Amino acid sequence: MSRRVRRKVARRGKEAVVLLSYPENEDEGLSLDRKEVVDWTRLPDDTVIQLFSCLNYRDRASLSSTCRTWRTLGISPCLWHSLDLRAHKCGATTAASLASRCVNLQKLRFRGAESADAIINLQAKGLHEISGDYCRKITDATLSVIVARHEVLESLQLGPDFCERISSDAIKAIAICCPKLRKLRLSGIREVDGDAINALAKHCRNLTDIGFIDCLNVDEMALGNVVSVCFLSVAGTTNMKWGLVSQHWSKLPNLTGLDVSRTDVIPTALSRLFSSSQSLKVLCALNCQALEEDASFASNNYKGKLLLALFSDTFKIVASLFADITMKERNVFSDWRKLNNKDKNLDEIMTWLEWILSHSLLRIAESNTQGLDNFWLSQGAALLLSLMHSSQEDVQERAATGLATFVVIDDENASIDGGRAEAVIGDGGIRLLLNLARSWREGLQAEAAKAIANLSVSTDVAKAVAEEGGINILANLARSMNRLVAEEAAGGLWNLSVGEEHKGAIAEAGGVKALVDLIFKWSVGGDGVLERAAGALANLAADDKCSMEVAVVGGVHALVMLARNCKCEGVQEQAARALANLAAHGDSNNNNAAVGQEAGALEALVQLTRSPHEGVRQEAAGALWNLSFDDRNREAIAAAGGVEALVALAHSCSNASPGLQERAAGALWGLSVSEANSIAIGREGGVAPLIALSRSDAEDVHETAAGALWNLAFNPGNALRIVEEGGVPALIHLCSSSKSKMARFMAALALAYMFDGRMDEFALIGTSSESMSKSVSLDGAKRLALKHIEAFVLTFSDPQAFSAAAASSAPAALTQVTESARIQEAGHLRCSGAEIGRFIAMLRNPSSILKACAAFALLQFTIPGSRHALHHATLLQNAGAPRVLRAAAAAATAPLEAKIFAKIVLRNLEHHQIEPSI
Repeated sequence: MSRRVRRKVARRGKEAVVLLSYPENEDEGLSLDRKEVVDWTRLPDDTVIQLFSCLNYRDRASLSSTCRTWRTLGISPCLWHSLDLRAHKCGATTAASLASRCVNLQKLRFRGAESADAIINLQAKGLHEISGDYCRKITDATLSVIVARHEVLESLQLGPDFCERISSDAIKAIAICCPKLRKLRLSGIREVDGDAINALAKHCRNLTDIGFIDCLNVDEMALGNVVSVCFLSVAGTTNMKWGLVSQHWSKLPNLTGLDVSRTDVIPTALSRLFSSSQSLKVLCALNCQALEEDASFASNNYKGKLLLALFSDTFKIVASLFADITMKERNVFSDWRKLNNKDKNLDEIMTWLEWILSHSLLRIAESNTQGLDNFWLSQGAALLLSLMHSSQEDVQERAATGLATFVVIDDENASIDGGRAEAVIGDGGIRLLLNLARSWREGLQAEAAKAIANLSVSTDVAKAVAEEGGINILANLARSMNRLVAEEAAGGLWNLSVGEEHKGAIAEAGGVKALVDLIFKWSVGGDGVLERAAGALANLAADDKCSMEVAVVGGVHALVMLARNCKCEGVQEQAARALANLAAHGDSNNNNAAVGQEAGALEALVQLTRSPHEGVRQEAAGALWNLSFDDRNREAIAAAGGVEALVALAHSCSNASPGLQERAAGALWGLSVSEANSIAIGREGGVAPLIALSRSDAEDVHETAAGALWNLAFNPGNALRIVEEGGVPALIHLCSSSKSKMARFMAALALAYMFDGRMDEFALIGTSSESMSKSVSLDGAKRLALKHIEAFVLTFSDPQAFSAAAASSAPAALTQVTESARIQEAGHLRCSGAEIGRFIAMLRNPSSILKACAAFALLQFTIPGSRHALHHATLLQNAGAPRVLRAAAAAATAPLEAKIFAKIVLRNLEHHQIEPSI
């Protein structure tokens, strides 16, 4: 499961917004049954404004355009106190169109360099707070222009991703242009030099909260000059000189909280700070290796100062701040939020603690540091859940992202830690996440949906999510106009759809249509959405009923469109997988034919077999394999260049994964059912790679390679090619040594085709060009092949059961032989009339071994209840097989196995009641 760090929540202003009240019963409100028409233009103004406050800026502007009254209400200052631009791209044109509404704007959140460049076009000179993320490409010039246009700025936060192109020059500009600055938090600056920090100390006299987080270098001595600072974080910052830190920072007169989490801070430096600083109350040092390895430091008494570390109980320590108030330790954050009369200083400490804890916990979760299981299980999960109740929206988002991240232990294989997932469930985390997912704030919706998605990898969590109504919530979020919300919701449906028990519920909630609509809605520029939507549809398509729903709502066209047009490998892989699953229900619905008939589908899948990405090649080959079961698709795939592409794929995948090898051989197996395709595969050089694949260590590859060689061997020219390419030893090895009964069976049938006499005639004619350059001993190969065919048949011959069957024709005796000889999977094989005719001819072959092999094969194909037994019985009857079978059963010189198997085939034909009286 991919761990992506995103923060996106719209923030409302300080004005109180009273939530709408809803009638508790039908008599108090409008009844839907009365079908009364609501005149929206007559709603009270305050009600309309409340509705507007729950919309993002684009929806708000769209709604304002409906009438003159709403246009007036839509520009009410209280609606434009804060603005979140993260949900959509915001360029200069968009920003300029919003300028008339932003006269009183005080809080702004944005994402990325393009939105940063556009901020000045808002002309919101009264901005007090600016917060941005995805700031890697923001330059000194851009940031300098922003602060120059917003001189009353009090808070500037950029991160948590690294601001790689911002230098100390921009920090000097901030200091000079924003003298009222109170809070400055920047992440990932390469170097914060002394001149920049001294400029802050000189010009920003009210600067109380500083964060230089994950920076490479920070001037420690200069920070000691910012005497106004109360809260300071250098979490994750490297190259710190801790001797200078303890010497200069201990003199800061107002320093109340210090965060050195994820640094190489040494115990002696902190001890000096604790003993020297008069003002320091709280020091946060999470995931500091040097401290955690010093047992003596962990047991020290810090003289009333609080140390938050991995080895300490964070809840207990924070609760000690409220010594005069009775609080349950685990509820300390929630109890503090409920206090009516809050102490201002404590309130500032707690607000800062929420912020730095959410940030550090997320960073620790992202790093997936080993050895932290005890921390996460004992308090880490509970801390994240507690922080999700914060009134600070960015804290809520980071906490939700932290929950989505800390449970993941292997991104590549999408595996999560079961104990951590259980900790979330045990503390009521699923219900909390689902409630947050219902929030009107889109950023919180996205982060909550991401957490639900990651946690749902666990079957227990998936069950809990479904029981709590999470499927309906995710299906609704998948309809969001916010791409990031829709993406995370689709990811949740993807993980939930792994469970067979959830597929029907997703369909009932409208999830299938929502996922298909996402593909059309975000067909350009939404690779993350598309991959998750296609992945979820692939899982759902594996269910017969859901696969029909996918087709009904336009899923075939949507998925083919992705396969044809999308360049993202993840999307291509999932689209091909979805098409493969849709085509896997050939006997129960017409999706196989529908996919093949969709314009460009087969050509796109053939092209994807040439992808440089193995997963794409594997799924495309799997789709072609499934599609090849339809006669029209089989020929159309060949016409689209499928033979050449699949032979090339088989050549290239000798060192690939077993999954790719299986599907490449399987697709050739499916195509080779057609005589024309079989000949084309042989001429294209498909024999050699199939022989190579038959030597694979994987049973599944054995089966598909053996199946393809069996089909190819039906043609004498291909049979000779198999001999010339060294295929006889490979097939003999499969026939005698594979753990797969099916592989052994089909290898034996391939050998039987090759040495029933037809290849000999072909070799004598000399039409094979290769035969002119290779010396082939057909007689020696034949003797060896027949020996192993005989050994294979005898492995299914129980001497005691055969003796009983020979002595008596009682049904019970024959049934016992059938059960011991039956290969269950062989019932799925479907033979053509020509193939059945070939086996009938073998019953007349002079070789007793081939007679026994033919009778054994026909037994497998006609066992009552098998998938194609009636089809095969009909073909046998039409070919006059009963007469030949009776002759074989009565032949004095025939081996006992051939006689008994022939009797059983006759009885099978009688069961199907298709043998006429003779």
